[in-house]
Amino acid sequence: MSFTAKDVQALRQSSGAGMMDCKKALESTNGDMEAAKQWLREKGLAASAKRDDRENTQGVVALIVKGNVGAIVKLKCETDFVAGSDQFKAEAEALAELVADKGEAAVAERSATLEDLKITLKEKIELGEVVRIEAAAGNVLDSYQHIQGGRGVNAVLVEIAGGNVDLAHDVAVHIAFARPKYLKRDDVPASEVDKERATLETITRNEGKPDAAIPKIVEGRINGFFKDVCLLEQPYAKDDKQSVQQVLGSASVVAYAQVEIG
Repeated sequence: MSFTAKDVQALRQSSGAGMMDCKKALESTNGDMEAAKQWLREKGLAASAKRDDRENTQGVVALIVKGNVGAIVKLKCETDFVAGSDQFKAEAEALAELVADKGEAAVAERSATLEDLKITLKEKIELGEVVRIEAAAGNVLDSYQHIQGGRGVNAVLVEIAGGNVDLAHDVAVHIAFARPKYLKRDDVPASEVDKERATLETITRNEGKPDAAIPKIVEGRINGFFKDVCLLEQPYAKDDKQSVQQVLGSASVVAYAQVEIG
């Protein structure tokens, strides 16, 4: 039975063994994939478990800003040890550079490199979120990246109209801390609002509030919900007496993105 380069690659991915070992396994078993897997196991060359079944909650969040273009790439792995390695961090940076230069789809150009990295580092490695923001002419783009243990773990990009770099940076820092899910309340899906409203009504009834007062109480609590999840309504991290909207003044947030490990 013959085999192809694709068969060798498939055996590499499923077994975690090196390319030459996979080729030798297929040669020794006349191209029989299952027999080749068994051959690798017997020789002690296969991974002890399928990488696809492992959790990869560690990794790096790489951030690149070039003029009016910013990119964030999350590269996931299994352990802190690999996440902090120079090789892993360099790959995340290379991916972010590629996205900044060519767009989000360009990460496909490094798919073979990522496959090789899985073999070299012996972990389940894969891409997480990939984000690119290109600010419009006249707008300001800035960022914030939280570093922990020598690697990026929380990255933010913010595009602002009518403001300056300092303001954009301050808002980026706020986002990193406050983790808003939406820009404004109109962006929150109606289904999510309805679910929260129903939950709050149940809570309010269980507290024994009078039926006549429940609608007003629930409305107040819904406003509190929006303050939690909407950037513009959140209390500003550096001065919680002001909302982010008040800090922005006449400026406006055009777009933002946040990517975290975990």
